[in-house]
Amino acid sequence: MEEEQIREALNAHWQASAAGDVNAEHDIYDDDAICDYPQSGERILGRNNLQALRSHHPGKPSGFNVRRIVGKGNLWITEYTITYQGRPAFTVSIMEFSNGKVVHETQYFADPFEAPAWRSQWVQQMA
Repeated sequence: MEEEQIREALNAHWQASAAGDVNAEHDIYDDDAICDYPQSGERILGRNNLQALRSHHPGKPSGFNVRRIVGKGNLWITEYTITYQGRPAFTVSIMEFSNGKVVHETQYFADPFEAPAWRSQWVQQMA
């Protein structure tokens, strides 16, 4: 699959995710895709299980913002923020493609934290 086609598939995936269209959101996955959540130690096997899990999430996202998508060949990374119940979750998705479909995804979720004052002289706040 050409990189331009992968980028288009990713854009459609994230737009469907933001819109809550669980059918279109999961078109990107191979039937036997694996999705790992390393922080909880969970592995979801298969597109159907992944779609079912996301369809039953009790705290449906109220906001979704893609920060950037970078990738080459069959490996693509998306940085984005999901808002659940008024709280942002900073998220990184690493997707591996084969034959035009995602065969393996790893997602990392991080809560925001207050920047410590001691380092303020070397940093600036992001928008």
